[in-house]
Order: sequence, then C-alpha cells, then structure tokens
Amino acid sequence: MLKAIQILGCSSGFISQRLKKPHSGNGFSLISSKTSYNSTPKSLSFRVIRMFSTPSQSNSDAPSSSSSSVAVHLAGNVRKIKFCQWCGGPAKHEIPDGEEKIRAICTLCGKIAYQNPKMVVGCLIEHDRKILLCKRNIEPSLGLWTLPAGYLEIGESAAEGAIRETWEEAGAEVEVISPFAQLDIPLIGQQTYVIFLAKLKKPQFSPGPESSECCLFEVDDIPFDSLAFSSIFVTLNLYIEDVKSGKVKFHYGTINKRLGTGPSDIRAFTLDYHLQV
Repeated sequence: MLKAIQILGCSSGFISQRLKKPHSGNGFSLISSKTSYNSTPKSLSFRVIRMFSTPSQSNSDAPSSSSSSVAVHLAGNVRKIKFCQWCGGPAKHEIPDGEEKIRAICTLCGKIAYQNPKMVVGCLIEHDRKILLCKRNIEPSLGLWTLPAGYLEIGESAAEGAIRETWEEAGAEVEVISPFAQLDIPLIGQQTYVIFLAKLKKPQFSPGPESSECCLFEVDDIPFDSLAFSSIFVTLNLYIEDVKSGKVKFHYGTINKRLGTGPSDIRAFTLDYHLQV
C-alpha cells in the first residue's frame, strides 16, 4: 500500500508568440505561418505552426515539409516483421493488391500483419495553481520529469487509462475534468498522446515503482530543461499559454521529430497543424 504524502512540496522516492521574443523560462518560440481559415467554425482555430528551440537549434535543424512526409513514411517499419504472428511462417514485404503501402505478408498462410498506432494516456493535474510532475525511475529518460502517463490497455477507456497510470506512477487519486491535448508523433512508433486535465480527489501523492519523486511545481518553476519527452514539453507550454490567456482549451497537433533524434532530444521537432478549441 502506498504511503500517503501530504501535497505540500515534493515526495521523494507554450507560450504562443506571434513574431515575439521567446519565453525566458523554456527557451522556445512558436510562430504562426497561417491564419485561421474562414470556413472553420467560430469555436475552432486552425493554424499551421512551427515550434523550435532557440538556444541550441538553428533553422537548418528544423525538418522541412519533405522530411515530415519521410517521417510518416518511415514510421511503420514493416521490414522488422520477419515471421507471421499467427503461424510462424516467414514474411515477405510487398504491396498487397488494392493497397498502397508495403506490408508484411506471410508466405505460408497469406495473412497480412498491420501495424497500428500506440496510445499513451495521462493527466495534467492542477492543484492550488500548481502542476504535479513525476521524476522517471526507469529508462528512457531516467531522472527526468514527466506528467504521469503510460500506454492504454485493452478493455479501458482513455480516461480510465489516464486515471490508472496516475495512480501507478504518482499514487494520486484524480478526477478527470476534460480532455486537454491530443498529440500525434508519427516518427516514434506512430504514438498518440492523449492528456486529460484533472484534479486531485485527496491531498496525497507518493511515487510508484516507475517514479523516484513526485512534486507540485508552480508554473514559473516547471523544470523545462529537465523534461523527459517532447510531448510533455509541448503539453506544458500549451497549458502555460492557456493560463496566461485566461482560458484552458483543447489542443490537437502533430509533433514531427527531426530524423535521427531520440526521446531525450525533446526540442528537436516542429509542431504542425495546431487545432485548438
């Protein structure tokens, strides 16, 4: 049974700026390259944007539109599938009749192995104008800070999975308030992050096996230089933007990681097709 820790302090164990200077706290800028479409409903705002790190990246580091399409093409690497998951027969790699993409096809039973996206779900927990973060106790990104999140399991809804992951990683019972962000990352195993805005049911939390610490951070004290993943970097910056504007929105976007970068390169990306409601 997890030991309850009072939420005062820590438990051991984006600013959208249109042609403005980057926010001093996180070192990135967000530039809008398209205005809202007239055909979009009034409640929606659709922008194609590029987010990039200003201290260490030049414009040449940011992927072009062509590299983004390459990232999508390479996301499903079917050539890693050598054998059939049903009968164990050897797989061949070609485009099936009536399709347009290369698939892994069993040479014995003829079944096609389709690769599907993985969904990561988690919670952005507000309490007393602070945000709960967990320091990772496992790889990847060991020792870096993240929101409590993990893979959705069969038989549960996205919200149920986010609540479960929050309990497992932060020992916190939460109530989901609303969806906050959906972020697609095609280059990294075609992952989709779904983050819910949530609040604590009880003033207690404690790190689970995958966390070494859990801590409530003031917005200005969020450790942007020690975050675990690009998805968390984007989510927290979008949240800060909403807080400063006085209205929390729902955000959708595609994080296009720069080719050849790993999970620890949290600023090596562009954020495209930003939709906010």
